[in-house]
Amino acid sequence: MREFDLCSKHLRLTPAPLIDEMTSLSLVNINPFTPESYRKLYLQSKGKRKAQGDLEETGAEGGKLEEVLPAKKSVLREINMASRYEKEFLEVEKIGVGEFGTVYKCIKRLDGCVYAIKRSTFSGLSNENLALHEVYAHAVLGHHPHVVRYYSSWTEDDHVIIQNEYCNGGSLQVSISENAKSGNNFQEPKLKDILLQISLGLKYIHNAGMVHLDVKPSNIFICHKMQSDSTGGPEEVENEADWFLSASVIYKIGDLGHVTSISKPKVEEEDSSDIFAWGLTIAVASGAESLPANGDEWHNIRKGNFPDIPQKLSEDFYNLLKNMIHPNPEERPSATALARSQVLRPFLGKTEELQQQLNMEKFKIATLERELREVQQARVGGLCSDLDLEAPFPNMSPHFQQLHRHNY
Repeated sequence: MREFDLCSKHLRLTPAPLIDEMTSLSLVNINPFTPESYRKLYLQSKGKRKAQGDLEETGAEGGKLEEVLPAKKSVLREINMASRYEKEFLEVEKIGVGEFGTVYKCIKRLDGCVYAIKRSTFSGLSNENLALHEVYAHAVLGHHPHVVRYYSSWTEDDHVIIQNEYCNGGSLQVSISENAKSGNNFQEPKLKDILLQISLGLKYIHNAGMVHLDVKPSNIFICHKMQSDSTGGPEEVENEADWFLSASVIYKIGDLGHVTSISKPKVEEEDSSDIFAWGLTIAVASGAESLPANGDEWHNIRKGNFPDIPQKLSEDFYNLLKNMIHPNPEERPSATALARSQVLRPFLGKTEELQQQLNMEKFKIATLERELREVQQARVGGLCSDLDLEAPFPNMSPHFQQLHRHNY
């Protein structure tokens, strides 16, 4: 059995011969989403790298730093250990099969909690790098309530294994299929809820400089919260009117195997490509038939024509969905705009208005409290007898001038 913990850091932070440092560096995977962080950590740690000749420019053989890094296969197969998967987890059942591997529902033996364990088989350096891609993206993104949570990753027996959050409601695709069998569809209030929650997740991904590139029903996951959890989430989402998080169902975007940087040349439409796919995902959830992959129907959609759906949506909501698939990427709303849309969050504008009123009242109260302290200090100091009772303080508010006359 072979295992390598991808979260381990093998960089040596103490002075050592150049050959030892390069050997240590060879055991570190370079995360494509944070290329500078590793290089700066290596070059700047304790300020002692320049003495060895600026390794950013030359390595042991005079080449670029990146050129001395070995193929990642040697990193993945570096350590021989017993199977961590079998040792730490009890496999319950297979819950999904995707492009990059198989997902299992597992119980961690130590904490007794349920996790989704994704096992991706790799053969050859190209497939190996693809398998690692999701690990890199998860590691950089961290935790957000509308992105499937990442816990750990490692490799063994030619598999990249990812320990993710288990979503007990399955995928949106499963729910859509069940609705189709029963002749039902998600209605507008639920569609708005789903659209808003995943838009918050996409906003988080886009703000990190990434684009998902694989937004579809099978990559949207559902978590049914326990009753005791239903009031515990509002503080987790960027202080934005989080009233909807009191609901018992949370939607999350997952499967980051295709995530790439927005700045990559191949991402022609940048983050708006995710918005286009997200709009079509909502169309399918609202009852549209399976979308074509090509042909005249697909080109018709690419022109901005929203797919036919078997229900009547409000004009504002329908127009919002149409804008999401606008043929001009610049005309599509951003994930940030969707997250603040009053079509999806009708109470947001009222909340901001009430907050402004509250701030004004707090200012008035603070002013009155300050004036009250001035009056009290004057009385305690015995100064009041020497003051003009008609105008004790020129800058005092009329309310306190009247109060002062009454007291004296």
